[in-house]
Amino acid sequence: MVRLITQLTAKEEEMFRNMVRRLNTLVSTAKQLDVRLMIDAEQSYFQPAISRITLEMMRKYNREKAVVFNTYQCYLREVFNEVTTDLEQAKRQNFYFGAKLVRGAYMEQERARAVALNYPDPINETYEKTSEMYHRVLTECLRRIKETKDNSEDKRIAIMVASHNEDTIRFAIKKMSEIGILPEDKVICFGQLLGMCDYITFPLGQARYSAFKYIPYGPVQEVLPYLSRRAQENKSVLQKIEKEKRLLRLELWRRLKRGQLFYKPKG
Repeated sequence: MVRLITQLTAKEEEMFRNMVRRLNTLVSTAKQLDVRLMIDAEQSYFQPAISRITLEMMRKYNREKAVVFNTYQCYLREVFNEVTTDLEQAKRQNFYFGAKLVRGAYMEQERARAVALNYPDPINETYEKTSEMYHRVLTECLRRIKETKDNSEDKRIAIMVASHNEDTIRFAIKKMSEIGILPEDKVICFGQLLGMCDYITFPLGQARYSAFKYIPYGPVQEVLPYLSRRAQENKSVLQKIEKEKRLLRLELWRRLKRGQLFYKPKG
């Protein structure tokens, strides 16, 4: 490996090499086990390095299918340009492109830092603007998927719609239907946190869409702050929990009235 960043100390360079080695081990194992590895996003001031490394992993391992996915935070003003640039790189260098689309989890930190260091706020002005950006990015990805499908090319783009927003899920399904992308094409999948929005995840699975539950795993002292950050950055989480509790109460009452307390699926 050629030393490109002379500002790194010998110790830092060793740490970087170790990180790349460990990441190669993780990705090669994921490829052997035929599972996907989605690399999460962080604050915008860290993200260029993370994305650069992730794209390098894609270039190396996504030769036959999308194994490695990069995460794109749609509350960032520049995310559309980043996604289209990365899509073009994947096309030019002939590797499969994997993207997990999220709204973003560091809004308060990002804005506070922008004010403290006197640079433009990188975050969209409103939640509605972020939703528009999410839908714009998703539409562009779906458009490119349709292009490859119309040209009878291999499915070289895979998208994870990681969202608890019902409007976004409906938007994705509607767009898929409009352009002829079927659930069984397996190029679009959906994901929600375990314990949240089951009323979204389960119907998706029943309708034959690929639906996943995200399980935070690790030491309690690390996992709890992670979950609290998401609740802090996304106040609508609490509203969704209230809705889910209401739906659960209604379902319990329905089953009690019908004598169907224990659900026994057929088959």
